[in-house]
Amino acid sequence: MDGGRTGPAGVGLGPVLVTRPEPEASAWVEVLRSQGFAARAWPLIEIGEPQAPELRQALDRWRRDWVDCDALMFVSSSAVQRFMASPDLARPAADTPIRFWAPGPGTARVLAHALQTLGLPADRIDSPLPDAAQFDSEHLWPVVRAQAAPGRRVLVVRGRTVGQPEVAEGGLAGHGRDWLMARCREAGAQVDLVVAYERRPAVFDVAALRQLAGMNAPGSVWLLSASESVAALPGPGAGVDWSAACAVVTHPRIAEAAQALGFGRVVQTRPALPEVLRVLESLGSP
Repeated sequence: MDGGRTGPAGVGLGPVLVTRPEPEASAWVEVLRSQGFAARAWPLIEIGEPQAPELRQALDRWRRDWVDCDALMFVSSSAVQRFMASPDLARPAADTPIRFWAPGPGTARVLAHALQTLGLPADRIDSPLPDAAQFDSEHLWPVVRAQAAPGRRVLVVRGRTVGQPEVAEGGLAGHGRDWLMARCREAGAQVDLVVAYERRPAVFDVAALRQLAGMNAPGSVWLLSASESVAALPGPGAGVDWSAACAVVTHPRIAEAAQALGFGRVVQTRPALPEVLRVLESLGSP
């Protein structure tokens, strides 16, 4: 299925592992296989409902009260899907002035579909410019800065990773949603948070480690779109050597995590499937 492609130094391009959560992983695999790549889904993060009663109660409340906000910021497509997928979701008036923020094109596409079901146009969505160097909160901020004013209320719809401590709000300068929330508050806006889903890292038991053998061999390529995905991978302490494998990542922070884990080659691209395909084509060229 690899179509005779070769990777760096003439090494045959081996399996391409798609680590996004389902159902995105299977959708990407279908496209990659249609282009001749030996792709397989290996989700490193499972998406589920919040388990803590207080988180579920807060989510239920915000699904009713979100129409009172001036803007909603969705940190990912999973945030959109999980927040909107409720029969109790409040229905906004057709002329509502609420804006919807998305850090990248994938989230914006899912959000546009969700708004369509609510009778709202996609022009209510704000996201980084198409030619932005990165699709993230830092590049979203210049687009939405004017909306974060005194008297405005912004709801951030996010997830949390099970087993990891929560980062104090505003505690990471220049880092993702925490940085954006700090900028909004500095501008005078009120910022609220709601957890719409939980990320559960994959567990590599003995059987999974055995299955992993060969997936980190020369020519193997791992598509990594979240730092949490890298953190879920077993490292040298578990006897796994990544020095022969290639990581294709979608953000500098993920690149740093992949390098720290020991990937022999790390290639960065934007989180759009056509651009990932171009990177894979280049890796598969003699």
